[in-house]
Amino acid sequence: MAERIDGKARAAMLREDVAAGVQTLFDATGVRPGLTVVIIGEDPASQVYVRNKGRMAEAAGFVSNTHRLPADVPEADLLAIIDDLNADDSVHGILVQLPLPDHIDDRTVINRIDPDKDVDGFHTVNVGRLSIGLDGFVPCTPLGCLDLLKHSGAPLTGAHAVIVGRSNIVGKPMAALLLAEHCTVTIAHSRTRDLAALCRTADILVAAVGRPGLISGDWVKEGATVIDVGINRIDAGEGKTRLVGDVDFESAAQRAAAITPVPGGVGPMTIACLLSNTLKAAKRARGRASQS
Repeated sequence: MAERIDGKARAAMLREDVAAGVQTLFDATGVRPGLTVVIIGEDPASQVYVRNKGRMAEAAGFVSNTHRLPADVPEADLLAIIDDLNADDSVHGILVQLPLPDHIDDRTVINRIDPDKDVDGFHTVNVGRLSIGLDGFVPCTPLGCLDLLKHSGAPLTGAHAVIVGRSNIVGKPMAALLLAEHCTVTIAHSRTRDLAALCRTADILVAAVGRPGLISGDWVKEGATVIDVGINRIDAGEGKTRLVGDVDFESAAQRAAAITPVPGGVGPMTIACLLSNTLKAAKRARGRASQS
């Protein structure tokens, strides 16, 4: 039976480290990291997620603010808010909650954020930095996945990593991170031929497609480490729902050496890594200010 990789416990440790770093920064400079989230519309899942971000940011000693905008806000108004936040020295991290309404272009909005305040790691500049191995902000979910892999003790150098999913948010940055750790990386997607056979070759299997239970136990190589990024809400009967991943946990756990559960695996790491990125942004900003 596979070891259960406890993302909830690891995220709590990381948040404690961040809180200690925030206190050290404040004691030395009087500065607290400032994180501002912009959310458009009333999507219930996004609302819950933003509330959790704010609560955990404040618990770590951050200055946390949220701009809540109506779903029909003009794109120009949103861009003007981002410009104001870019110019505000007390704001070190800016996060625009996705998805955005159809009338707003995601890429235009993301690239309007100052790359040095782009704690989501989605700006083209940060994507480029990651792709060529320069220091920058890395998207929080793949950053959390890598942290869990390292803390699980999974050997990375020379391992074959298969990433199922090619999104800009998880799949592609995950590939770049694992390449930097000297893995041999394959990205699989909806048009991959014989996906099951490919997954069986993986020493490290990362599932990030948003299809509940897609990967069954017989797709998993004996002794592999499985990172399940999927968060899918399915019918549990009697009007109830439950969260499941992209991997069938019970059958995969019979073959894997280690596996993340859903919930309690990758999910908690995303916010913890967001806080870590924001602290990093505040330290960088302080360094630039001291040099000017």
